[in-house]
Amino acid sequence: MSERSDRTPIRSPLARAVSEVLHYVWDPIEIAGLPQARDEYETYVPGVLALLLSGASEAELSHHLQMLAEERMGLSKVAERADDAALTLVEWRSYLGESHA
Repeated sequence: MSERSDRTPIRSPLARAVSEVLHYVWDPIEIAGLPQARDEYETYVPGVLALLLSGASEAELSHHLQMLAEERMGLSKVAERADDAALTLVEWRSYLGESHA
């Protein structure tokens, strides 16, 4: 079985987890408390999901999130939020991978 098909069962729940983590943990523009802004980071979900499914490390995910905040949002000093989000994302990947094994 290919690596891609092995990960297919976790794609949907992992995408939901990515969306939640980006909104509630990463949240570089601090809008998590605004219900009307719930979809603010949705455009970043596919890229982060692809990184997770490809086996990206916590450091790689953090770097990706930092670059998004810096290059697309013009923000700086987001490393701690990116690190926290990357750790949570890797934990979700591990949990979902184990529960769908």
